[in-house]
This record gives sequence, C-alpha cells and structure tokens, in this order.
Amino acid sequence: MQAEPKKSQAGSRTGSQAGAPEGSPVDSLVGEEYEVEIGPVAHGGHCIARTDSGQVLFVRHTLPGERVVARVTEGEQGARFLRADAVEILEASKDRVEAPCPFSGPGRCGGCDWQHAKPGAQRRMKGEVIAEQLQRLAGLTPEEAGWDGTVMPAEGDKLPAGQVPQWRTRVQYAVDADTGRAGLRRHRSHEVEPIDHCMIAAEGVSELGVEKRDWSGMASIEAIAATGSQDRQVILTPRPGARLPIVELDRPVSVMRVGEKDGGVHRVHGRPFVRERADGRTHRVGSGGFWQVHPKAADTLVTAVMQGLLPRKGDTALDLYCGVGLFAGALADRIGEKGAVLGIESGKRAVEDARHNLADFDRVRIEQGKVESVLPRTGITEVDLIVLDPPRAGAGRATVDHLTSLGARRIAYVACDPAALARDLGYFRDGGYRVRTLRAFDLFPMTHHVECVAILEPTEKGL
Repeated sequence: MQAEPKKSQAGSRTGSQAGAPEGSPVDSLVGEEYEVEIGPVAHGGHCIARTDSGQVLFVRHTLPGERVVARVTEGEQGARFLRADAVEILEASKDRVEAPCPFSGPGRCGGCDWQHAKPGAQRRMKGEVIAEQLQRLAGLTPEEAGWDGTVMPAEGDKLPAGQVPQWRTRVQYAVDADTGRAGLRRHRSHEVEPIDHCMIAAEGVSELGVEKRDWSGMASIEAIAATGSQDRQVILTPRPGARLPIVELDRPVSVMRVGEKDGGVHRVHGRPFVRERADGRTHRVGSGGFWQVHPKAADTLVTAVMQGLLPRKGDTALDLYCGVGLFAGALADRIGEKGAVLGIESGKRAVEDARHNLADFDRVRIEQGKVESVLPRTGITEVDLIVLDPPRAGAGRATVDHLTSLGARRIAYVACDPAALARDLGYFRDGGYRVRTLRAFDLFPMTHHVECVAILEPTEKGL
C-alpha cells in the first residue's frame, strides 16, 4: 500500500517548467517538478506517486517508500497520468545502491530499470508486480496460483549488490546519426545514449568491440553471441541509401543485413544462423530469429515446463508459438516413438529452422501460420499436453477457448508479461482449468521483465 503523503509537502511543485522544451503546449507539464512520497511498484519499471491534486505519477529511478523530487517527462494538465524521473533523492530506501552502470539514470540509457536497486529488491518488486496482476486481472491470490511468491534468479546470477550479471546474449545497438557511434536508446525515445560498454551484455557480445567502431551510415547493429557454441553474428540495418561498411570486429563474426526494400534479413558473409545449445540438443536459429536472451533461460524454462507437464510415453502434444522447436524437441524426446507433437509457428524462417532442428523425430510436425488460424484447421479434437509460449500480448480469449476444448491433461503456459498471463489465466478458468503451480524466474536482471511458467490442469482434477 502506498505510504501516506505528508500533507504540507507531498506532491507540491518545486519548480516551474524546469527543462521544458521550447514551443511545448501551454498545458504541458514536461519539466515540472514535484516533491512526492513514492508508493508501490507498478508494471513497467516504475513506481506510483501522486501530486497534491491527486494526479498519478509513474516515476522511474526510484523505489517504494522513498521521498524524491520527480520531474515530469511526459504529460499535460488533465491527463490520466504523468511520467516522471526521480531527479533528486530526499529520503532513500534501504534497498537503494549506487547504480553500477555509468550510463544509467534520468535521461540516460533506457535499457535497465533497476540498476539503483539491490538484486534481492529487484526480484521482490517483480514478485509484487506478478501478485498485483494476478489479483487484479485474474482474481487469483499467490496461494490460489500455487506460487510461493518468490522470483528465482538464474544459476550464477545471485550476486552481491553493486555487481551485475553479464547475461544479455543479444544486444540491439542504435547508431548516432551524427557521430556514427553505437549506443542504446534512451527511455521512450529515439535519442541514442553513446556507450563504451554495456554491463549486462554477455561476454561473447562485449568481446566483439561493437562500441569501438565507426558505424556511420548504419541505423542499428544487433550483436548475437550464441550459447553453447562460439557462433557470433551481427545484423546491420543501413540507413536509406547507405552502403555497408567493411565489418572488422575483435572476434570472428558472421554478418547479415536488413534489406531496405523487403525488410528481410540477408546473409553478407559467414553462416546465416547461429547454433544454440539447450536440453542436450543443438538448435539452428537463423536470421536473428527468436531465442531466449539469457544464456541459462532455455534450459531453465524447459526444465520447469517438463517438470510441470510430466510427459508420458505415447502422449500427444501441441507446442504453440513454437519458434525454432525448443519445447517441441523436449517433448518429442520424452514421449518416445509412439507419441506425437504438432508445433505451430508464424515465422517462415523459424519454421524452416524448427523442421531442421527436429528432423530426427518422425512423429513431429511443424505447421506455419498464426495459431488462431492453423489450429482449427488441423482437425485436432483432443490432446494430452499443451505448451504455449505466446508473444508479449498473450494468447487471447479465442485461442484459450479452443485450447480448453481439447481436454489436455496439463497445459504449460510460458509468459514474458505478467499482465497478459493473468488475463489468459482468467480465460482458462472460465474454460474449466485451474492453475496447479506457477514459477517465476528473473531471466532479465536489472530490467522490469520477468518470465513465468504456469502449469494448468482441469478444475475437476484439482478438487
């Protein structure tokens, strides 16, 4: 619950349009500063406060319980809420640390949300967000969701305050058009914060030396360091009409480019894919396709899903939004030659990779298309197990309604957004499924993102 404001000071203005851009509308509050007490954490990497008039502030770079000066970065008179940065800390939380990254802070790099928080506090806040979303959108308490309320760090990530895990195996650099320097976007901005090192980048990314090169003519560079192989790749997006530079980095690297006309990813030299290793298998991931960013994430999530589903020999299973076949392969490996798996994925290149990665399983089939379109056409009326790992927006009611009609013994829902997860869990409840267990993993340290695995079963089996 939000702390009670001090009536004489909380939410009062401390300045008038400090730093407001020239030519901004008269009713714009950008640049206004308010002295406020910070309430609870909210979904999205900020905390909630209120002005003395009751207007909601979503404040970054602060922690619950602090007293700060918050400077408005977006919003106007009468808006439902304002966005703001904590530019001065008047009373600090015991969970606050000095941000290890020199590029973190108000108006700086937007890649991390919680550099200023102790690692344990970061995980606790993520847990509070999950609990709030479950209650608000699904009407579930942690106990009803079979969750102990903890967010578990990945193996090797439990570090002392002030130390940062090097976990990001894929980094999307933006390029400053004037200087040609690589950097990262500022929060909710197209402006580039030039950097000389990203602290959360995996060693395999950092050792490429992207930040030391001149990238004039490029709009962005994505650097990829595969897990379980020495594969390194950069994907260049040129500005309109620009020519590709000669790419000379500090380690051998394959080079791809994004086509100006078709937006597709095309090989320049080297392999058009990287080889990722998880669950004892090697997976080809081409054209910058989706793969979990944390080096421990794929194995962590496969373990959680398989422990929750408990596949049996001969089971039939669906892997929805299957990507390059991570969960489909894990299922096929466990249900044996008499079982069968159908994977559905919308991305053409991901489907090609999944078929390649799973070619040694005769009873696995991968279909291309949107789940909501392909699944009804399959004619499948019953299945034993379901895994779904939908995009951030979630699966939605129509897809969930279809899934609950298939009579699956268990369903594993892998989610990167707690709000979408909670909404869909509500739909599953309406369709006769309850949450048996929920586990949460901190696979994005220093950011507000969190990964969850919910295991569902028919309600009558849980009675």
